[in-house]
Amino acid sequence: MSISFLLTSLIVIASPGTGVLYTLAAALTKGSRASIAAAFGCTLGIVPHMSAAMLGLAAVLHTSALAFAALKWLGVLYLMFMAWQALRERGALAVDARLDGRSARRVIVTGFLINILNPKLSIFFLAFLPQFIAANESHPLMRMLELSAAFMAMTFAVFAVYGLFAASVRDRIVTRPKVMTWLRRVFAGGFAALGARLAFAER
Repeated sequence: MSISFLLTSLIVIASPGTGVLYTLAAALTKGSRASIAAAFGCTLGIVPHMSAAMLGLAAVLHTSALAFAALKWLGVLYLMFMAWQALRERGALAVDARLDGRSARRVIVTGFLINILNPKLSIFFLAFLPQFIAANESHPLMRMLELSAAFMAMTFAVFAVYGLFAASVRDRIVTRPKVMTWLRRVFAGGFAALGARLAFAER
């Protein structure tokens, strides 16, 4: 596996986006276990996009204005819903010291939906992965699977590090209501801003 692929992937993964923002929010509202669940959910959300790129379905999103717009606006609505939940202290972003099985599933599902409802990811992988596959590659699909697995492993690792770091300072934050209030506003504003950016995204 090339160093250029690993470095490029690391830059893409570590850059702040919806997955990073959600993992940080989960860590600060629910703790370290929730941050791992969020990282896992966001990583699972990559699978459909990777599959779409490998099967050529991402090309449909690239060429079909209707398919792209439908998925895009679902993503925008969901991010706005996440912003509203952050302000209301509800759903997967409700402050809770315990993380039972039901809460963990909710965190995972939310992370999955955040990533799967972003059509730009499918198109990104359609353009990104083939760059690292040689023209004379005898088994291009297997190579694509290998690169995809590496990208997902890096995604989980980086998001988990972000989340565990945020969880380590959680106790200093949740005990200060004013700080939590402003933090929720920041997260709500972040989700709303990412939703607005997605709304203006083009194929």
